[in-house]
Amino acid sequence: MGKVYRAVDKKLNEEVAIKLIKPEIALDKDTLARFQNELKVARKISHRNVGRMYELMEDQGLHFITMEYVPGEDLRSMIRMAAGLSIGAVLSIGKQVCDGLAEAHSLGVVHRDLKPQNIMIDKGGNAKIMDFGIARSIKEKGITGPSVLIGTPEYMSPEQAEAKEIDHRSDIYSLGIILYEMAAGRVPFEGDTALSIAMKHKGEIPKNPKQFNPNIPDELSDVILKCLEKDKAKRYRSAGEVRSELDCIEKSLPTTDRVVPERKTLTSREITVKFTLRKLFVPALVVIAVITAGLLALFLIPREEPARHAIAVISFKNQTGDKSFDYLQEAIPNLLITSLEQSKYLRVTTWERMKDVLRQMGKDAGGLIDEDSGFELCKREGIEAIVLGSFVKAGEMFATDVKILETGTKKLLKSVGARGDGVGSILKSQIDELSRNISRGIGLSESKIADSVPAKIIDLTTNSIEAYQYFLRGRDDYEKFFYPDAQKFLKKAVELDPTFAVACLYLARADGNLGDL
Repeated sequence: MGKVYRAVDKKLNEEVAIKLIKPEIALDKDTLARFQNELKVARKISHRNVGRMYELMEDQGLHFITMEYVPGEDLRSMIRMAAGLSIGAVLSIGKQVCDGLAEAHSLGVVHRDLKPQNIMIDKGGNAKIMDFGIARSIKEKGITGPSVLIGTPEYMSPEQAEAKEIDHRSDIYSLGIILYEMAAGRVPFEGDTALSIAMKHKGEIPKNPKQFNPNIPDELSDVILKCLEKDKAKRYRSAGEVRSELDCIEKSLPTTDRVVPERKTLTSREITVKFTLRKLFVPALVVIAVITAGLLALFLIPREEPARHAIAVISFKNQTGDKSFDYLQEAIPNLLITSLEQSKYLRVTTWERMKDVLRQMGKDAGGLIDEDSGFELCKREGIEAIVLGSFVKAGEMFATDVKILETGTKKLLKSVGARGDGVGSILKSQIDELSRNISRGIGLSESKIADSVPAKIIDLTTNSIEAYQYFLRGRDDYEKFFYPDAQKFLKKAVELDPTFAVACLYLARADGNLGDL
């Protein structure tokens, strides 16, 4: 599928979100039939805590899916910006997710990719589980089976990691991960590669979340850890059971610590915008509603953690004079972000988050992040320093230069550079060298840099810059649901580097979504 737009559906009498299906995919009748079947499953669920899926439609030769539009912030962004949520917020959101899951499970529908990115929180604190379009009915034969690897590594149940048969208890495990992350500000299992994370889900016992946040009640820790039992028979039998436990814990909190979502009153209103495809492309309709700062403040909690410097890697200019190196304008920032975010003393804003903010600002977030937009969004997000850069080539020598600037004043904090033989030196040495020097430029002491020595970037990703280029293209297409294109590029990445673990995992997921098992 393609980009998401907002529009007003006159028949539904409400705003809807539109996901366009790429024309080359829409030409495949089998693919359209699959989307139609998935929508039939998803439409079974009608609940205030589940985003509604509507119709597969066609207009002027373009195919698209309509679904409920939820103005708000995804849970992942809230957790990252607040470094964890208050216990009241954890319980409130957790109960609502349980309610939505309980309704879906009662209809035989398993989400299979439950994660904070798929949970939207509106301005009133109401939670909605999104993207049930990839769910399958466990009552329908031949749809769910072994060897189907679907899920996101950090939130994947042990049985998913082993590509075994799954049921509603896999969603309960993923719910436990989400509760853990909301309360502790981090997921229980982290690793250098996606596959290493999957292995931890299979065999490593999670640490008690109270180790990371002593304010977590013992009862809540017990609930979380029971959700995370390796043996699914030892987990809660239903989302309703988890909900009951969370409700009891909430009742024991002081009234002032509880978070009560604002329930919306359903009202009809006059709609004057006609629902035609032309309306989808009016720029005003693609602006996503901005979340007020008050919503974020509601979830902030005191946290005894190392002070972290907020930093963003924005743009890198290609000064080689060769457009074949344009892909490095995206590759280098992504590699630096991967390296820098290993430090516990840095809060590194991802490109995904920056592009989300650009959309909220009504700006184009489809391509590279330009310098002016970068400064504007970093001021908005409270990011103290920005990394800008460029790269040049002279003979066999490839050089990368970086400037670290203070967001508010654009004052130069430090200039750093790295050199190497050929473009391959970016992965072999330059990213690691730049990462250390950027840490110094942002103000980290040598002892702090030594305290969080990052793994080498080639150990985290790949030793082939070409493979990384194909991976970025494949990952981008996968996130947009362009599974055939994602599969094509990810295959090339894996062919170039068969040990590129994250590319292998994304390829397996793309294959699973296409049925190429």
